[in-house]
Amino acid sequence: MTGTLHGVGVGPGDPELVTLKAARLISAASVIAYPAPDSGIGFARSIVADLIPETAVEIPMVVPMRPDRFAAESVYAEVAGILADHLRGGVDVVALCEGDPFFYGSFMYLHDRLAGRFPVVVVPGVSSLCAVTAASGRPFCARAEGVTVLPATLSEEDLEARLSAAEAAAVMKLGRHFPKARRVIDRLGMTGRATFVSHASLPNQRVAPLEEAPDEAPYFSMIVIPGRDAHA
Repeated sequence: MTGTLHGVGVGPGDPELVTLKAARLISAASVIAYPAPDSGIGFARSIVADLIPETAVEIPMVVPMRPDRFAAESVYAEVAGILADHLRGGVDVVALCEGDPFFYGSFMYLHDRLAGRFPVVVVPGVSSLCAVTAASGRPFCARAEGVTVLPATLSEEDLEARLSAAEAAAVMKLGRHFPKARRVIDRLGMTGRATFVSHASLPNQRVAPLEEAPDEAPYFSMIVIPGRDAHA
């Protein structure tokens, strides 16, 4: 019998938004993997730090924060090999993922390498989109409206084309792409119903109408544009 790989979503940042199932699995884990920056312990681990057993084997996935995908791919391949050794030995593994594992989550890169070889259970978490729409204080979509979620990393032309066809929309992964996203939203006449949110659910959360947003945006920020039915 092999171990089971659990991809566990830990939510957007507030430890009280961690699900009961996630808390149970983390508290009982003997092996825990999590994404980590070049320095520091990583956001996902910090959310659930109080739940991790002192005896747990911790495996940080240190992914360089640069556009070079090859570097990231090599890290995930190496960590997948380490986790496979534990799983083959019959040990369950918990892989932490901020937000939800399958909503732009880093866990998908481990899933691609290990699913089919070992049992995998995905534990959903409160996604960044849910946290941001809650923080905005405004309904996001209603009735038959569709939802469009776009990364700001798209080209300006592609971002404009997709947003122009959207009803309720969210633009994430802002960072250095924030000015581009603002320009597009303004050209489309959507600024008046757009809200900027950064660090949703955390003590330093910031919420503002897009026209009053700061000039720069951190990576953990999003613009939400409610559908017209929800905005009415």
